[in-house]
Amino acid sequence: MKKLARGGLTALGLFSPRLAGRIAFELWRRPLARGRVRDAERNVHEAARVEVVDGIVTYAWGDGRRPVLLVHGWRSRASRYAGFITALLELGYSPVSYDGPGHGDTTIGMGTILDHQRIINALAAKHGAFEGIIAHSLGVPFALYAVRQGAPAGRFVSISGFADFGYLIEKFSAELGLRTAVKDRLRREIEARLFDGDPDIWTKFSVGPGDVDLLVIHNDVDKVVDPAQVDVLLTSYGPRARYSAKTGLGHGRILSDPAVITEAVTFLSDVPEGLDLSA
Repeated sequence: MKKLARGGLTALGLFSPRLAGRIAFELWRRPLARGRVRDAERNVHEAARVEVVDGIVTYAWGDGRRPVLLVHGWRSRASRYAGFITALLELGYSPVSYDGPGHGDTTIGMGTILDHQRIINALAAKHGAFEGIIAHSLGVPFALYAVRQGAPAGRFVSISGFADFGYLIEKFSAELGLRTAVKDRLRREIEARLFDGDPDIWTKFSVGPGDVDLLVIHNDVDKVVDPAQVDVLLTSYGPRARYSAKTGLGHGRILSDPAVITEAVTFLSDVPEGLDLSA
């Protein structure tokens, strides 16, 4: 599929960058595949209290006290956080999550960063201020923007995330070999069709200075989000961010790694150092 799209857009871009940009936009905005609940996640997934709010499937565990929000990434779903949910429940937290538009069990179409902001605010209104937020991949800039705009959170854990909103275009364009003219047209399509023609979205939605403690966890070899984004994230966020480097985990497997789960949950809590939450 990717090779076919790459070849077609390359050829079309030579004759009509505008049309190629429109087609690229349709490919860019759709995940094309939905993440399914894995066997290892099923027990945790089925234990959740499920509620559909304005078409968004939301999940909650625990007794409602000390809520922690979990935000998934592209082509993913809330159940990918099964290991985190188990660890958080053991410490008396109440995990909260959702399947974003076009993902998991949420059947309504694609959403933007602004839709995720509204969802996060609605969950905060229902469950109370989050003691912490854990986000992965695309969920990182989405959730950090919501916090910057006032969503309440005590601490934040970024896993395999990125800071530059334009990285969405750069990564996609590189994978499909888009010419500069087509890439520029794709940018204009996104601005016009999703954000009322606002050309400032690339700055507005990039990560900016933050006022909650941020832990950045990233693998040294990540084929989805370039580890170079770590420096961008740390610099953009400011002095309240710190970095924890990982190796050998890739982009997706990092979410099921016991050491990563322990470190993230410990950062959100007062768990004594050295306590193994994976046991």
